[in-house]
Amino acid sequence: MLLDFTTLRPRDAYAWMISTILPRPIAWVSTISAEGRTNLAPFSFFQGVTANPPTLMFCPVNTRDGTKKDTVRNIEGVPEFVVNLVPFALAQQMNASAAMLPYGESEFEKFGITAAPSAKVRPPRVAGAPVAFECTLDRIVHIGEGALAANVVFGRILVAHVSDTVLDAEGLPDSAKLDLIGRLGGDGYVRTRDRFEMERP
Repeated sequence: MLLDFTTLRPRDAYAWMISTILPRPIAWVSTISAEGRTNLAPFSFFQGVTANPPTLMFCPVNTRDGTKKDTVRNIEGVPEFVVNLVPFALAQQMNASAAMLPYGESEFEKFGITAAPSAKVRPPRVAGAPVAFECTLDRIVHIGEGALAANVVFGRILVAHVSDTVLDAEGLPDSAKLDLIGRLGGDGYVRTRDRFEMERP
């Protein structure tokens, strides 16, 4: 089978991408509007990109009507955000927070997600997240136009909150204790407790 992405409709290209680029870590991003209203939304186009300077990226695509998501609107107004990692224990709440709420309505409040204050940025973090990266905006790169076009958000990591409960005997993160979830295609997810090891050459 050969897929010609130059001829696929954006929705079909998206479906093929999310069904084959697997597994994808989830950035559960908390932001705050200029009016002080919090927002929390998950994104599975997410990755760390460099340690010098410490930077990560996530990619909120536009809505079906071509408008920017609340996360992007908030970051454009208040250029700070927190990337919370999602453990299996919070999977249901993360999934609920993907719902499209009216702008300004808080997912923290709507879905009973406990917030905790951040150390250096204005948006709160998810209290139950085993790892939370506080970030300032580096830049937003817009790719494409209209529905499913991308707003690639690059964030400079200022501090990370790491729960002591997910550390091993050497004080390093243990993927089994983290028990993070990642996206597969459709409604599928995977957990970091299912793993194998190989020594790098």
